[in-house]
Amino acid sequence: MDQDSHCTGERELLEAVSRITTSSTTSSSDEEENHPKAEISCQVRKENPEKDDRQDSSATLSPNSSMTTKELQEYWRNEKRQCKQIELLFEIPSTRIVEHHLSKYVMYKIIILQTGSFDSNKSVIERRYSDFEKLHRNLLEEFSEEMEDVTFPKKILTGNFTEEIINERKLAFKDYLRLLYSMKYIRRSKKFIDFLTRPELQEAYGCLRGGQYTKALEILLEVIGLQERLTRGNPVAVVPTLCAIVVCHKDLENPASAFEYGEKALSRLRVHSSHRYYIPLLDTMITLAYELGKDFLSLQEKLEEWKTKKDPVRVFTLKELAVREYVR
Repeated sequence: MDQDSHCTGERELLEAVSRITTSSTTSSSDEEENHPKAEISCQVRKENPEKDDRQDSSATLSPNSSMTTKELQEYWRNEKRQCKQIELLFEIPSTRIVEHHLSKYVMYKIIILQTGSFDSNKSVIERRYSDFEKLHRNLLEEFSEEMEDVTFPKKILTGNFTEEIINERKLAFKDYLRLLYSMKYIRRSKKFIDFLTRPELQEAYGCLRGGQYTKALEILLEVIGLQERLTRGNPVAVVPTLCAIVVCHKDLENPASAFEYGEKALSRLRVHSSHRYYIPLLDTMITLAYELGKDFLSLQEKLEEWKTKKDPVRVFTLKELAVREYVR
């Protein structure tokens, strides 16, 4: 009976691995047809050739009866790791009608979360029709070829506030965002990322300039997670936001939290010492480390090393840099 159970378990593993291999191949063909990837957690990503090579090689490794149970289990784990892709999913669950002086418009609530794993830090933003329209117009200027078959909900003169039209647009904008995100060059573009983050960042930096550090910090902490997801291939892009968080924590007399976010920013600038935030951040981190009783000598050495390589120039403080961001 033990031998029969062993064989049965091995057959089950073979069947499961075969299903995963088939699923992986199907996902690859779906992507070639340019379907949105936002809801597909097990998908081959064309923009990562190294990963594609690994997946192709594993696909050609057809499991067979000569593999031991241990080898099949390892094969299963590798396939599962490769299939567990993290993508962004866009949902528009609700809307609200805003009446402001002589204008009236609909705000669409957009929830952005990760697929492929449990996401406890979903991002929530609001945009109106004119925001989507501006995004579409901007993308057409830069990506006319990619946007050729992308449809956009037409503006209508009457009936904008009926339940039927609002529901239609909710679905249309959801599909629109999913389709844009499925296209590599568009989802990495500044225009797309700005659409999803810039209004909140502008508000946060406005609060920072006005000395409303608690409010600014609240908004920045909500935005940073979304920024990191959108710019995974460019970690330096979130440095200004991380530094703004450092400034807020420092001015709110939370040196430990300021130091924590400063370390995150420094780690992204490790090979970018010419970045405009590097020296101001380093200088702030030395002050924080001294205040917290941490090792500041290594940071001081980096600062002195930089000074020996560069000509003396006027360097802004971290706060001075932060207040200059998103100034219209």
